[in-house]
Amino acid sequence: MSLKDEVSVMTRAAMKGCRTLAAACLVLGVVAGPAFSQGRPAPAGLSEGVAAVINDEVISTFDLAQRMRLLIATSGVQPTEQNLPQFQREALSGLVDERLQIQELRRVEKEQKIEIVPTDAEVDEQLTEMARENNANLQQFTNALAAQGIGIATLREQVRAQTGWQRWVRGRYGSRLRVGDDQVKAEMERISAAATRPQYQIAEVFIDAARVGGMEVAVNGATQLVAQIQQGAPFPAVARQFSASPTAATGGDVGWITAGEMPSEVDAALEQMRPGQLSQPIAVRDGVYIVYMRDRRAGASTQTVSLKQAAIALPQTAPEADVRAAAGRLGELRSRISGCEAVETEANRVQGVVAGDLGEAELKDLSPAFRSAVEGLSTGQTSEPIRTNVGLHILTVCGRGSGGAGDVSREQVEGRIYGQQLSMIARRYMRDLRTAATIETR
Repeated sequence: MSLKDEVSVMTRAAMKGCRTLAAACLVLGVVAGPAFSQGRPAPAGLSEGVAAVINDEVISTFDLAQRMRLLIATSGVQPTEQNLPQFQREALSGLVDERLQIQELRRVEKEQKIEIVPTDAEVDEQLTEMARENNANLQQFTNALAAQGIGIATLREQVRAQTGWQRWVRGRYGSRLRVGDDQVKAEMERISAAATRPQYQIAEVFIDAARVGGMEVAVNGATQLVAQIQQGAPFPAVARQFSASPTAATGGDVGWITAGEMPSEVDAALEQMRPGQLSQPIAVRDGVYIVYMRDRRAGASTQTVSLKQAAIALPQTAPEADVRAAAGRLGELRSRISGCEAVETEANRVQGVVAGDLGEAELKDLSPAFRSAVEGLSTGQTSEPIRTNVGLHILTVCGRGSGGAGDVSREQVEGRIYGQQLSMIARRYMRDLRTAATIETR
């Protein structure tokens, strides 16, 4: 049975009613019938095809189907007729990269007489930790995968390649990297200069157009992923399995960035987004982004103020005598307030006065009357009575500050630069391996 026929089987099964990955009818559990059940090899009479050849090493259609199952089970994305080709592309790309990595590690081991590729015992340690994170032991974890038609061997080889590759790249290049004082100084100056601009805490998925077969394919794939995330697929799981960005290893978490750090198309989208919002696909020069806005904050030049108030309710039509009487009571109360801690205590002693915490706000967002009253006050000081349409108020300044993040330490900046350099080296290394390899897909 060809891979095209296998995908057809998957699709028909999906259309017949599988609704969640937790269901017993996991779509890929029926791919090619019993031949692929529980991760067992194909029986006699059903040949196993060739999906790709990497430097004379075969990736079989069985390997590919197993990895597709694993992708689906770990990404939380429900398989559909539209996204199955995307699963196939991602699974095959991952397998190709892992074969190239293991081949390179074996070559280095032979030439340098060292051991880099993780042993079975080391892989088992990693799998045991993964099982523990899922509140299970290794056997229970293995059984859970098998129940979804996933043989533990496919996860074992993925862990072996990823762990060995990270170990080798860090060992070969990590000790050679030097982050200079001038680099740290320049980065800290850039961060300081950018602190006046809006800042965003985001997570990302990046679909590399060249890796998936063109911009149209990337946009279609990103559109399907957005739909799946909106239907409940966890963003971190989707990022780990589908993103081509180095942040995939941390579930797409980018952290805090400043306007101007992302491509202009992404910056434009971020300006319009609010915390908790997921973007639509954002096409850039070399691929497509999906961005999740975790939080946002104003630039450091924005002045903030924390306030408490004491107020007496008076309608706009209240007689002038009532306004003067209320102002007198608030003036007397003001003289007894020595700081924010005393506002509620002292207000409770004056009949008709209500006190409360207004929290922190940007100075520019306050009403003109409130802003004018507190602009010249220091922390702990209380304003003169302020007349509004609903009453009389006095405001106590509990604190002042500015928007944006706090100071970034030299160690944090140095660590960030080191990580970026190591990630860039790893990507170039993989690019060179792909260029030099003989890769044939069927």
